[in-house]
Amino acid sequence: MVMWLGGRGWFGVLGHWCCDLRRPSFARTWSGFKGPMAETLSTQVGTAGGLRAPHQQNGDAGGDARLEPTPGSPKPAGQEVEPAPVGGEHPSAAAPGPGKRKKRRGATGERVVPPPKKRRTGVSFGDEHFAETSYYFEGGLRKVRPYYFDFRTYCKGRWVGHSLLHVFSTEFRAQPLAYYEAAVRAGRLHLNEKPVQDLNIVLKDNDFLRNTVHRHEPPVTAEPIRLLAENEDVVVVDKPSSIPVHPCGRFRHNTVIFILGKEHQLKELHPLHRLDRLTSGVLMFAKTAAVSERIHEQVRDRQLEKEYVCRVEGEFPTEEVTCKEPILVVSYKVGVCRVDTRGKPCETVFQRLSYNGQSSVVRCRPLTGRTHQIRVHLQFLGHPILNDPIYNSVAWGPSRGRGGRILKTDEELLRDLVAEHQAKQSLDGLDLYEGDLSSGLTDSTAPSSELGKDSLEELAAAAQKMEEVAEAAPQKLDTIALAPEKAVETDVMNQEADPLCAECRLVRQDPLPKDLVMFLHALRYKGPGFEYFSPMPAWAQDDWQKD
Repeated sequence: MVMWLGGRGWFGVLGHWCCDLRRPSFARTWSGFKGPMAETLSTQVGTAGGLRAPHQQNGDAGGDARLEPTPGSPKPAGQEVEPAPVGGEHPSAAAPGPGKRKKRRGATGERVVPPPKKRRTGVSFGDEHFAETSYYFEGGLRKVRPYYFDFRTYCKGRWVGHSLLHVFSTEFRAQPLAYYEAAVRAGRLHLNEKPVQDLNIVLKDNDFLRNTVHRHEPPVTAEPIRLLAENEDVVVVDKPSSIPVHPCGRFRHNTVIFILGKEHQLKELHPLHRLDRLTSGVLMFAKTAAVSERIHEQVRDRQLEKEYVCRVEGEFPTEEVTCKEPILVVSYKVGVCRVDTRGKPCETVFQRLSYNGQSSVVRCRPLTGRTHQIRVHLQFLGHPILNDPIYNSVAWGPSRGRGGRILKTDEELLRDLVAEHQAKQSLDGLDLYEGDLSSGLTDSTAPSSELGKDSLEELAAAAQKMEEVAEAAPQKLDTIALAPEKAVETDVMNQEADPLCAECRLVRQDPLPKDLVMFLHALRYKGPGFEYFSPMPAWAQDDWQKD
């Protein structure tokens, strides 16, 4: 089965490793970006050459989609993408029928690429994915234990005819080439399910690549996901701030989809709408594709009503305010939008509920559904959300974007936003991490990427030892029990520490739980025959005062 991909390590990082939908041979996988970005390798590709609606993508809706792989450990169990066996006849390529020509198998000595295997659509995350790792709680945060994970993709069109070495040196520069060479020696990189022996190998159309990485996820709030309603059609929850709806970027297990599956046994859910990671409140899931399609048709027919509440800077006008400014996406990668005449039309209605002398609580009714619509419109009106990490940033200049006044180019704005968050060690607020930063965005390079080749040689040897032990005992690394006299280096055998992982050598400061909350809450969701409410958050009370 195929799923959404998360994380950006060396395959990117991996949002780039999705196949080009414009090429028929690559219509099996796709990647996109969400307002802030995402990762996706999905089988949910429409038969007419386009993507199906987000609700048909069983586990990851829209947003920053990136290519999504499968479970991980050096010897991952399940495969979500199943390429045909190397060197063998594909099941669908049996003896040709009458009048059909047999496909050429390639000249002598030529590397033959097996045709891609058909995959079952409509498959969501299951127990094998939920079992990849576990949670623990510390300092008011939900944390994920590091785990091994396979990034999988078919060769991109622009890579055909180029070597892996060329692809790594031009597109995946978060790590030095010495790292990729060490990963090859450690058996971490596979081409058509055979270990890569030489990075000079030239890629072909339909080549299937798999890379095993050691994956770390950022912490999220430890607040529980509360169940608001459940029936035979839908599940409705109260989503806490900081938790993404579905796997995207560096998040996989720290997502609503995975938490509901792992802790509430609610599986194969179809998200009916999106909430930004930092937005809390009412979140609906359909239990079946038929229910999902029915409600999405109501969305298209504008039969649904959404209501949000937020706390904004200053004294918001007492009268109802309607903003119809068009919104343009500045960067899918960083997840930034702004008002611009070239943008898409949208409309939001605002009504002040209270004012405490410094900030106002405002009810918001978006009549369209653009990325960051409420946040961008409030910024334009001069009343950005009080603690919005993007649209209430000094990077926008003295006016902070009021009235659309931004005295910077888009590139300067993105550079300054990233620099501000780097200084605060809060790139997660932009759904970024150091490996995402290209030279066009910032000149900084993560120190952890600059490793000496001698050091990598030693790490590769240790990694190879770990792979050999895993071959001998194919159970999960974190459950392997070794007799004391046979205990090689326990750190190498521990799934939480990996000798090739740069992230393992970093010491990151945990965010404070209060820093993971943005004052924007989905209060109500109403449609034909249903209406769901979430309680008003503490920061929206009339007597609330800023700490």
